[in-house]
Amino acid sequence: MKKDIHPKWYPDAKVICNGEVIITVGATLPEMRVEVWSGTHPFYTGQQRIVDTEGQVERFVKRLERREEMGHASKRRKAERRRERQVIVELVDEVKAPGNKAASK
Repeated sequence: MKKDIHPKWYPDAKVICNGEVIITVGATLPEMRVEVWSGTHPFYTGQQRIVDTEGQVERFVKRLERREEMGHASKRRKAERRRERQVIVELVDEVKAPGNKAASK
């Protein structure tokens, strides 16, 4: 194995955010400075806000609502077609039934 190719290991490296030591970890640097960590990140602190740039969120919500409405209408149309096909099948079966005068003509 080659000597002196690995960086120095610091088992108690400090992670610093806003001048405060957050945690100690093992690393190849004696200290690491970070701007954001889970204690200050808006997602983890519950302070997350949606920034609405020129109504993009509103447009997205409207588009989503329209798609849902279209989906319900489509399901209704499919159910109606299924009912119509069932009625046609029943009529055809009725006509083909043995002893039916209309079928024997």
